Amino acid sequence: MEREYMEFDVVIVGAGPSGLSAACRLKQKAAEAGQEISVCVVEKGSEVGAHILSGAVFEPRALNELFPNWQELGAPLNTPVKRDDIYVLRDAEKARKIPDFFVPKTMHNHGNYIISLGNLCRWLAQQAENLGVEIYPGFAAQEALFDENGVVRGIVTGDLGVDREGNPKEGLYTPGMELRAKYTLFAEGCRGHIGKQLLKRFNLDDEADVQHYAIGLKEIWEVNPAKHEQGLVVHTAGWPLDDANPGGSFLYHLENNQVVVGLIVDLSYSNPYLSPFDEFQRYKHHPVVRQYLEGGKRISYGARAITKGGLNSLPKMVFPGGALIGCDLGTLNFAKIKGSHTAMKSGMLAADSVADALLAGKEGGDVLTSYVDAFKASWLHEELFASRNFGVAIHKYGAIKGGAFNFIDQNIFGGKLPFTLHDTKPDYACLKLAADSKKIDYPKPDGKLSFDKLSSVFLSSTNHEEEQPCHLKLTDLSIPISKNLPLYDEPAQRYCPAGVYEVITKEDGEKRFQINAQNCVHCKTCDIKDPSQNITWVAPEGAGGPTYPNM
Repeated sequence: MEREYMEFDVVIVGAGPSGLSAACRLKQKAAEAGQEISVCVVEKGSEVGAHILSGAVFEPRALNELFPNWQELGAPLNTPVKRDDIYVLRDAEKARKIPDFFVPKTMHNHGNYIISLGNLCRWLAQQAENLGVEIYPGFAAQEALFDENGVVRGIVTGDLGVDREGNPKEGLYTPGMELRAKYTLFAEGCRGHIGKQLLKRFNLDDEADVQHYAIGLKEIWEVNPAKHEQGLVVHTAGWPLDDANPGGSFLYHLENNQVVVGLIVDLSYSNPYLSPFDEFQRYKHHPVVRQYLEGGKRISYGARAITKGGLNSLPKMVFPGGALIGCDLGTLNFAKIKGSHTAMKSGMLAADSVADALLAGKEGGDVLTSYVDAFKASWLHEELFASRNFGVAIHKYGAIKGGAFNFIDQNIFGGKLPFTLHDTKPDYACLKLAADSKKIDYPKPDGKLSFDKLSSVFLSSTNHEEEQPCHLKLTDLSIPISKNLPLYDEPAQRYCPAGVYEVITKEDGEKRFQINAQNCVHCKTCDIKDPSQNITWVAPEGAGGPTYPNM
């Protein structure tokens, strides 16, 4: 079948912080040189920002470089951080506040801002369009386009108007388009599905440690003005998680009496009965958190996986015709729990390299080694190098001992200890058998502070065209019931934060695995944590998924 095509100098997959920063930078470089570089950004969300979810305390370092006049341009950085409170929660009632002196330097947020990353991306998209970038929201990149020599030459967008069996729907079918490019940048965010294919095809991760992930769950609350303290940042470690199931939480006071609250659960957790969603609901009842939320109203919910392996897990960044940037590459700095400024910087570095090649008259298809060199010489590499042991220490030694190691590493040695810790066990291999694990009895939600999955998914405004092929592909349809259920009590029904996976018992006692793809918030946790590695997440029809207002 001949597809329609459009040709650009550069195609960027994903309108997040890295993709949009790369697009802006390319246009700035072209303008400086008085030449033209055509740039196209495709975004699977219904609008820019619809699928963006982050804490977010934002470090403006990369933004200062990209748009030194961002204040005049009206960037939505409205709430400077006023204070950092860090607690260790000892149990459901007790907490100990950590004195400032004992907090790793990377956790100090003076000079940073509490923001909505979705709104920052909307603003970045505006800047990009003002510079002449073409942005196409509602179009999902389905696969990379390769020429006969195996060089990446762009992407193919997904077909629209296809029924569950993959057949064209009468009067509704539109085949996907080829977006051809001299260079293609992949900025799909954590566990990008094309990024995953490129890693495999070009063996990009054969020299890196395995990648590690967490799932972040987040809600926005409107709280009583008397309990609101604009600019306050609260982080906790400890309860409801522990050394075998690590993680931590955040609670940030935005403007307009809004508070964002979230729990990050490391996907290296071992108990198959653990449900990150239910841990999050339970956590909000702790007095440290409850004091702010009580009497407030929850207005938004969402979840997203986080790439947290850091420098040790970075794959090769380039391949013939393109590069990985942002969380598709894995540039988040876990020691700071921040990935936005690092994603932006990686996008800018890649854009510099692409622009230099195009302005020198190159036709694309080559390997952008200058991006790798610039990355190694940048503050981004320096920052990731200094925090390379942070996440591994917590995996290896637990939250308290690992935290003590990190205090010594960061505050005394500035991240320059003469050795590197390695953690080579993938997250999906960390689950213990159900028979060896303790069942967890989660409290029923009270409808005031804690809620069920379905009412939460409703708040994420998630929607998919129902009559389309399921975008959660099982390699072997029998595994959930034949293998995962007896061994792990099928953990998909618990690790999914949106109720996509259910084990249903029929009247005759036979069990069936059901996928409610309609509920999917595109967090990618299933693709990462499934112990059999049997689930592959692919992009559904464009514009499907959550519609986050300001996550």
